[in-house]
Amino acid sequence: MDQRPPVLRFAHPLPYGAILLNGGVQFVVFSRSATAMRVLLYEKPSDREPTAIIDLDPDLNRWGDIWSAYVPDVGPGQLYHFQADGPHEPQRGYRFDPQARLIDPYAKALAGHFLPSDDGIIRPPKCVVIDDRFDWQGDRHLRHHLSETIIYETHVRGFTQARSSEVEHPGTYLGVIEKIPYLKSLGITAIELMPIHEFPICDPLGQKLDRPNYWGYDPLALFGPHRGYATGREPGGQVKQFKEMVRALHQAGIEVILDVVFNHTAEGNERGPTLSFKGLENRVYYMLENGGQNYRNYSGCGNTLNGNHPIVREMIFHCLRHWVHNYHIDGFRFDLASILSRDRDGNLAPNPPVVEAIAEDPLLADTKIIAEAWDAAGAYQVGTFANLRWAEWNGRYRDDVRQFWRGDPHMIGPLATRLAGSSDLYQSGGRKPYHSINFITSHDGFPLGDLVSYNEKHNEANDEGNRDGDNNNYSYNCGVEGPTRRQTVERIRVRQIRNMLASLLLSQGVPMLLAGDECRRTQQGNNNAYCQDNAISWFNWRLAEKHRGLRRFCEALIAFRKAEPTVRQTDFLDGRPVRPGGLPDVSWFGPSGDPVDWSMPDGSLICLLAAAPQHDVLELPNRHVLILMHAGNEPRRMTIPHIVQPYQWRQFIDTAAESPADVYPELDGPAPPPDGIVAMEGRSLVCYVARDEI
Repeated sequence: MDQRPPVLRFAHPLPYGAILLNGGVQFVVFSRSATAMRVLLYEKPSDREPTAIIDLDPDLNRWGDIWSAYVPDVGPGQLYHFQADGPHEPQRGYRFDPQARLIDPYAKALAGHFLPSDDGIIRPPKCVVIDDRFDWQGDRHLRHHLSETIIYETHVRGFTQARSSEVEHPGTYLGVIEKIPYLKSLGITAIELMPIHEFPICDPLGQKLDRPNYWGYDPLALFGPHRGYATGREPGGQVKQFKEMVRALHQAGIEVILDVVFNHTAEGNERGPTLSFKGLENRVYYMLENGGQNYRNYSGCGNTLNGNHPIVREMIFHCLRHWVHNYHIDGFRFDLASILSRDRDGNLAPNPPVVEAIAEDPLLADTKIIAEAWDAAGAYQVGTFANLRWAEWNGRYRDDVRQFWRGDPHMIGPLATRLAGSSDLYQSGGRKPYHSINFITSHDGFPLGDLVSYNEKHNEANDEGNRDGDNNNYSYNCGVEGPTRRQTVERIRVRQIRNMLASLLLSQGVPMLLAGDECRRTQQGNNNAYCQDNAISWFNWRLAEKHRGLRRFCEALIAFRKAEPTVRQTDFLDGRPVRPGGLPDVSWFGPSGDPVDWSMPDGSLICLLAAAPQHDVLELPNRHVLILMHAGNEPRRMTIPHIVQPYQWRQFIDTAAESPADVYPELDGPAPPPDGIVAMEGRSLVCYVARDEI
């Protein structure tokens, strides 16, 4: 094998990773316990053996616990691994393996796949030296205020992989660009991408995975965009294509939020492979127990990153800054974020350093930071996660809205609290309604079309005996399990979808829509499609045309929300007049039009939102919003409260009406009956709007 020129002495100890410098590359890696360190260089992703090995001199190339080597005459596209000697004492948490080829924790891209092994040596994808330069054409972060944000959660591959997408580059970053006109037509302001950092495509022995890793919650390299979502095979080509996607989305006014996984890695537990962190400093990067022999598992995936260790905390900061600075990312959703609240012993800490530091980091000041405020070991911090910078996926919102529209009793109080911004969760901590990320569905669980079509999960395709996935879906199949030709059932299902979309987009807080919910995307009853890289998970674009009326309904709601600050206020509603002598900012009524009796098990409720105060005298008057909700099966007569009957109400939404009469985008629908009594169909929502003038 060809040996490279000797390593030069003047290598710097920072920054970490592979950095282009003076006609060569500086390789920098942390390892406290390694006794030797090597850089393995390769020419092609398919190379089983390195073409050169660079041995680092502990006297010349080690600064404290940092190993640093400058290698001349290599540049962008160079492929490499690290390799480290050290103690192999698993009972004490040391898992060094002098034969292991290790992925750089700071690798900016990977190339190739795990290669088949006949000698027991795992050959993971190669790291790629990257030139970060890119013509951003003046692009900067869009800085949409969180209160004005409408999030669309999707999966890069699944969004365009189906043949029905009719894109030139299906399943890729470039494919997303081709669908930007669709995203603009919906009106969303931010796209939230399921994990796009590097994750395994095949198993460590180079074999096809029994259950494909479709969702991507299994990180290999946190600093690099996934190679599987790029076109072509040029090492590092995914970096440029990902940046092109972000730039194009920004040009369309759409922010990019990344779903990031700082809670576990693809190395798994003590039976898992040594791919990166284990072979560099296992005791630092992971939470261990039993003297270091086993891995604490708060992620449900076998191991847990030690996020509040200073070294790991530093890596997380560098990673977030890398995505913000080099990729112009606008925000992050932190998967199983409660793990970041655990100290090095696994206990929930009152002021976890990593959580506070993310909130205070100056480079992240313009970004959105959103917590999935729970973990797989029982921590549930919805409403109590961190400080004013952190928003949260509001799981309570999801459950309460589902239960109300399912027809569960005694849900009008919880529903009202969620529609008004969840003050019970956020107000006492000084946060605002926009710290609540409201959602009814997400990638994890049923899509909206299945939520109204299945009472039970149907995960048989996952080959886990239907034991996986959540059993508590609060779903309702409207009388038939799964697909049906019964038009009576179909009408109720469409009505329920409209009910929940309207609830979501008329609520205070920040709405998050799951991709395809606007056109009844189905997963055939699978509520845990993590391994379904097929039609179960992919966006079927024929549905977008088939259910064009539902898309129109959703588009009109989004446009209304963007135009009307009344439904996206930045302070909590408190029932006080919006101006002297005016209407209260929010009022609640029962079906008779009288003040609501919160003790009633009834599923009928009227919400009056008074027009938000104007902040600019040149603005047109904002609108009052009157929402009548009836979750019962049978029709019901509901009375518009006398206090607002004199206003010139016009119908905006009637979820029981057939399209196009289900929504009036120009807010010019019919007026209420002269007597103020509205005949509501079972399981329906009617919304009226009126100018702030009589």
